[in-house]
Amino acid sequence: MNTKYSHAQREQYGRLLAARLCDQHFGARPTATLDGPAVLSFTPVRQVNLFVVQELLGKWTAEMAQLRSAYFDFEDADVRQALTQFMNVLSRRIRLSRPTYEPLLAQAVADTLAGALSPADTLATKLLPAESGPRTPEQLREGLRYLHLNKSLFERFIDALPAGQVQPRDYLISHFSQHLESNSGQLEPLTELVAQFNELLPLTEEELREASAPPVAVPVQPAPAAPAALVPAPDPVPATVSAVPVAPAPMVPTAPEAPMAKATVADTEAVVPLHAKLKAERAGSPSLSETLRPDRAATLADKAPNVESLREAISINQRFSFINELFGGENMRYHAAIQHLDTLPDADAAKRYVTDNLAAEQQWVRKDEHVNKLLRLIDRKFSA
Repeated sequence: MNTKYSHAQREQYGRLLAARLCDQHFGARPTATLDGPAVLSFTPVRQVNLFVVQELLGKWTAEMAQLRSAYFDFEDADVRQALTQFMNVLSRRIRLSRPTYEPLLAQAVADTLAGALSPADTLATKLLPAESGPRTPEQLREGLRYLHLNKSLFERFIDALPAGQVQPRDYLISHFSQHLESNSGQLEPLTELVAQFNELLPLTEEELREASAPPVAVPVQPAPAAPAALVPAPDPVPATVSAVPVAPAPMVPTAPEAPMAKATVADTEAVVPLHAKLKAERAGSPSLSETLRPDRAATLADKAPNVESLREAISINQRFSFINELFGGENMRYHAAIQHLDTLPDADAAKRYVTDNLAAEQQWVRKDEHVNKLLRLIDRKFSA
């Protein structure tokens, strides 16, 4: 029986890990930014870093496409050359703030786990996104620059394709499935990748699996009534059966050279890989399943008499609760609001800002539970 893995668990782990790593790096410097070299060394999991760059360049390519206009000849050789040069220069001027980088990092973590569990997912989303259409082996090979996990498996698949021949997307996906079956022993062990992630935020393979649904009671139809001459059959006994539950990145153009040449981080100190910082904190850290338990959702405000800042007092789980419930899933709105609350002089001013300004701006209706938690945090921050 094939093991089923949970998409929701991967996505949740990606968000939790991204929030933790960004807390470690950005700290109390919400205006800090990352450049290209910093992104490529941000985590010890190289595939995560590469997927961040691929997604970033995909977004940037989409923005470049918007420059096209019916009034100008964008196919002219001089124009194409100038655009390529511009794209190369821009690729070396990456600048990511926390609100823009954190969601990219979260998705890259989830995509890395998905690719390890199913390399076919990586082919379909990273090398053959739905909008890509037919591709040649040469076009597929351009995407290999952003692959590290099981890269040799993809290289052998592309090398076996007829050079220069365009192949339909559906054919390539089907052909890759056959390639996987005949090369299943060449896959990199999932345990190694999980161990790498576990160094950053506790994770086990078991926690990525899809939970089985509880047994569903299915009553058995009663047997027909026995003839009068026979002894009546006993009442039927109900039986149960176990029921088993049953984004695409744009292609990156081939012209731009690989980004990043010089390692500088705007408004930050020298880049230090985060895994070195996190190893010291790992002792006693809860696993993913423990982190997601409701009884672990308490904030530091529930555990300590006072807090120095709201940003540090709000736990990862509580932060996601606030972002989703109070700020409509918008990270930037959340960070801006918390940063402003930390600058206010007293509890009264902070509470007025919450009840008068934020409540009206965000149109909070039936959000009393989450608002009260935020107000309790404010009380703790300004308590003597």
